[in-house]
Amino acid sequence: MADRKPVVAIDGPSGAGKSTIATFLAKRFGLLNLESGAMYRAVALKALRLGLPLDDEPALASMAETMVIELQPTENGNRVLLDGEDVTAQLREKDVTQAASKVSVHPKVRALMVAAQQRMGAQGGVVMEGRDIGTVVFPHAEVKIFLDASADARGHRRFVQTGPSEGQPTEDAVKKELRERDERDRNRTESPLRPAEDAVLVDSTALTLDEVKARAEAIVLEKWPR
Repeated sequence: MADRKPVVAIDGPSGAGKSTIATFLAKRFGLLNLESGAMYRAVALKALRLGLPLDDEPALASMAETMVIELQPTENGNRVLLDGEDVTAQLREKDVTQAASKVSVHPKVRALMVAAQQRMGAQGGVVMEGRDIGTVVFPHAEVKIFLDASADARGHRRFVQTGPSEGQPTEDAVKKELRERDERDRNRTESPLRPAEDAVLVDSTALTLDEVKARAEAIVLEKWPR
């Protein structure tokens, strides 16, 4: 394993800080951050360009099957190439964001994206976060972290992160929404949220961000002797 960079799988509920830790570990260890969100945004962007209906699963899947998505790590995050074109900036446009949430619900599209992610991670050297990475996408990952925190802690962090403003949900509303999402994620039939048997649990409820980073870094170093 010393000659091969690991696959790092980070799972956990909404608001646990998975993206922050994935970004940190990717930069710290020189790994490619496999951003599933960016990949679905690329699918959405191409669908919008082609004028495909976002509820037409067969057409979207046919398109996704032939498109080429590349993620290239840089100092400021991934550069995303769609069929060879740098579309990094376009992926953050509002219409693309809205479309991504619609295309990502289709099982055939998700299956194609998971297969692409598995190909990207086949040789190791990647980190990916989500809700079923260590159980479904990369079940044989060398490093598996399940990042958790109480719903109250996650709700408070998310509320502080977005900042109170007119029209924004109250902190209680944010916490309620997280609990409802937890319920859906943990009890869904397909790929429910649960720690892989060999995942290391990190409960960040009483930890600072620096402490969580240090713990995650230590887990990678323990599993990947350098």
